[in-house]
Amino acid sequence: MPIRLKKLIGTILLVALVVIYALIASAVAVTRLAEYGPTAHLLFFLLSGFLWVLPAMAIIKWLIIERPKG
Repeated sequence: MPIRLKKLIGTILLVALVVIYALIASAVAVTRLAEYGPTAHLLFFLLSGFLWVLPAMAIIKWLIIERPKG
């Protein structure tokens, strides 16, 4: 796969990941955390703020790894 195409696909995947993840995390926060206190909100957003990094790292790893030709 040409590197420019791979970078384009990776960029689109990263942007889609961030947007979809933010929407899901916000929806979960609104529906599940309404009756909890500020400590639960802090812990939820702290955890969910770091959790999106795992799939993003997988996408970035896919972007930078070159497959041997042949």
